[in-house]
Amino acid sequence: VSPGCRGAQGRFAYKLLHDLFANYSSALRPVEDTDRALNVTLKVTLAQIIDMDERNQVLTSYLWVRQTWLDAHLTWDKDEYGGIDSIRIPSGYVWRPDIILYNNADEHFGGSMETNVVLRSDGHITWDSPAITKSSCKVDVSYFPFDGQRCRLTFGSWTYNGNQIDLRNQLDTGDLTDFVENVEWEVLGMPATRNVITYGCCSEPYPDVTYTLLLRRRASFYIFNLLLPCIMVSFLAPLGFYLPADSGEKVSLGVTVLLALTVFQLLVAESMPPSESVPLIGKYYIATMTMITASTALTIFIMNVHHCGPGARPVPPWARRLILHHMARLCCVYEVGESCKSPQRALGGRAAAGDAGGPGESPGEGQVGTEVRGCPWDHCLCHHDALLRNVGYIAGCFRRHRANQRRTGEWKKVAKVMDRFFMWVFFLMVFLMSVLVLGNAA
Repeated sequence: VSPGCRGAQGRFAYKLLHDLFANYSSALRPVEDTDRALNVTLKVTLAQIIDMDERNQVLTSYLWVRQTWLDAHLTWDKDEYGGIDSIRIPSGYVWRPDIILYNNADEHFGGSMETNVVLRSDGHITWDSPAITKSSCKVDVSYFPFDGQRCRLTFGSWTYNGNQIDLRNQLDTGDLTDFVENVEWEVLGMPATRNVITYGCCSEPYPDVTYTLLLRRRASFYIFNLLLPCIMVSFLAPLGFYLPADSGEKVSLGVTVLLALTVFQLLVAESMPPSESVPLIGKYYIATMTMITASTALTIFIMNVHHCGPGARPVPPWARRLILHHMARLCCVYEVGESCKSPQRALGGRAAAGDAGGPGESPGEGQVGTEVRGCPWDHCLCHHDALLRNVGYIAGCFRRHRANQRRTGEWKKVAKVMDRFFMWVFFLMVFLMSVLVLGNAA
């Protein structure tokens, strides 16, 4: 094309613009018959998800909105204007449909940018405008952090009813071709539906186009920062039963684990909306904290059993049979020198052996009678009553001391068996709770 032709095209474009808008008004709906509805086609392209505020239930997204309609007053014969088929003019020059986002959550109500429109010779107008929208979205965090959300973007005319503007969607789904992947949310789809609703204020129908944004949370961040630390801390709670009772750290471990879980729960509660639906990870925290509270209470009870003094009552027969016999074998709790493979001795035999001789038995006590019978009557002093009473008193003290030691040892073994039993029970509970959480997430 020669420079003279390009200059002629510019003169024709200026003349076309002057002729089109000489008697044109952008305030009236551009139809020949005012009783007929004007067809407006809508197409929405999702460019980016900027933010999802779960606490305030607001979705901030970057959209490209395309609107197409026919303006009956802006047509021309392209042969009369040097073959110009289309021109681009500011959107403020032409009539535009007042299509807005119904569920807008922006306090400033910011609309689309004032971009140019493409006007063709047959009167078809295409208006492409980018917009950053804040829309209200009902957030369901029941399965956080393995949740998915359905956020709706409803577009429609604010003042024109269905008899004046017939709004339709160009595609059955939103355009995701130019979508920039979000680090937290994965977009599964964006189906579009056309609805015709009659509101209580007016008797005319109002059509709208609703785009449903299907989102699924990427849970890797929350798994490694909230869930796995909670699981690892939870497995520390049953180990409090494995600590020796004389260490003095059993209750401190349970309280420390409880405080750690409380910190994690506060982190989750700060980001969640204050709704009645408790998140899945919140339920796991509550169940784990309840379990740790119960384990700490049981630890205090078992320590009380362990520290039963010499004045304690003997172990009841049912407890000796159930705990010291059956549960001790089940939990592999044995005396020093015994193991799971060594045969278990009867309690009565062990007690009899302890009575026959032990660490508290006085040396030579068993040989007193032999010496008395073997010594000559003239040279033995055992016939003196005072000496016999003293020896009997000393022997009785040793027997009572051994009985107290045996009774205290039995209560300590009862506490040890209960510690091992509850340790495995709580390990099983933590494992089952973790499996249930992952199963519900799946």
